[in-house]
Amino acid sequence: MFAYIVRRAVIGVALLIVMSLVTFILFFSGAFDPARNACGKVCSPAQIEQTSKALGYDKPILTQWGSFLAGIVVGRDYPLDKKVREENPDLVTHCAAPCLGYSMVNTDTVNNVLKSAIPISVSIALVAFVFWIIGGLLFGIIAAMTKGSFLDRGIVGLSLIFYAFPTFVVGSLLLRFVAIKWQIFALPVYVPLTQSPGLWFTNLILPAVTLALFYMAAYARMSRAFIIEASTEDYVRTAKAKGVKKVPLMFKHTLRAALTPLVTMAGLDLAILLGGAIITEDVFGFHGLGLLAVTSNSRQDLPTIVGIVLLLSTFVIIANIVVDILYAYIDPRVRLD
Repeated sequence: MFAYIVRRAVIGVALLIVMSLVTFILFFSGAFDPARNACGKVCSPAQIEQTSKALGYDKPILTQWGSFLAGIVVGRDYPLDKKVREENPDLVTHCAAPCLGYSMVNTDTVNNVLKSAIPISVSIALVAFVFWIIGGLLFGIIAAMTKGSFLDRGIVGLSLIFYAFPTFVVGSLLLRFVAIKWQIFALPVYVPLTQSPGLWFTNLILPAVTLALFYMAAYARMSRAFIIEASTEDYVRTAKAKGVKKVPLMFKHTLRAALTPLVTMAGLDLAILLGGAIITEDVFGFHGLGLLAVTSNSRQDLPTIVGIVLLLSTFVIIANIVVDILYAYIDPRVRLD
C-alpha cells in the first residue's frame, strides 16, 4: 500500500511540474506584455523596461519558469511597487516558499493575495461537500430501496428540479427570503473558524446549501443508479438468497460496490469547488478564490491568475491521489494496476 501511495504521489508531482510549465507559457508568452500590465497604464517605455528587468520578464520564458520553480522551492525576492522603487531602488520584498509570484497590481506577493481568499472558498466547499454527500447518499439509498414506489419517483423528480435550477437563482431566493424577509438566518458574513466555530458554520449554511442542492440532486440520482446496478451482481444476489436482511445487505455489500464511481465524482467535484464557486461567492458577497479569479482576469493580473490556476491544479491532483488511495482501500485489486 505504501509503495502504491508513493507511486501516485510521484506522478502527481510530475503532473504539477508539467502543468506549471504549460500555464506559465500560456499566460506569459501571449499577446499581453506582462511588464506593461505590471507597470500600469501611464508608464513610459523606460519604466516598462525597468519593470521588465526587475521582474525578469526580459529573460527567455524557460528561464522565467525556472526562476518561478526555484521560488516555489526556496522562495524569491521581488522589487516593491513602482513609487517605492523610484525612491528606494534597492528595496525588495521577500516571498517565502512556496512562492507563487508577485502581483504588481496588488503590490503584494501572490501568496498574501491568496491567503485571505483560500479559507473562504475552502470553508464553503467543505461545508457544501458534507451537505451534498450526506443528502445525496441518503436520498439515493432511499430511492434505490423503494424502487418504483411513489417515494422513489418523488425523490427523482425533485432531484431533477433542483438540478435544473441555476445556483444564482437558488442563492438569490435563500438570501432574499430566508435571510432578509423571514430572518431565519442573519445575512451571511464570513467569520474565520479560529474566531468562532459556531458563527463560522452558521454564516456558511446558506452559501453551502446553495451549492449543495445542485450537487445533492446529481448525487441522489447517480447513487440510486449505481446502487440498483450493484444490486444485480451475483455476490449480492447470493447474499440475498442466503437470507441476509435488506439493510445489512445494502450497507455491507451493495453500497460498497456503488461507492467506487461515487468516490471519483466526489473527489473531482470537491477539488474543482475548492478553486472557488464564482456565482455563489458573488451572490453572498464572499470574496473567495472565484471572485478573485474574475477580478484578476479583468485587471490582467497575470501572476495572480497563474497562482490561482496552479492552486486549483494542485487541488485536483491531490484529490485524484486521495481517490486512488480510497479506490485501493475499497477494492484491493486496484493496487495491482
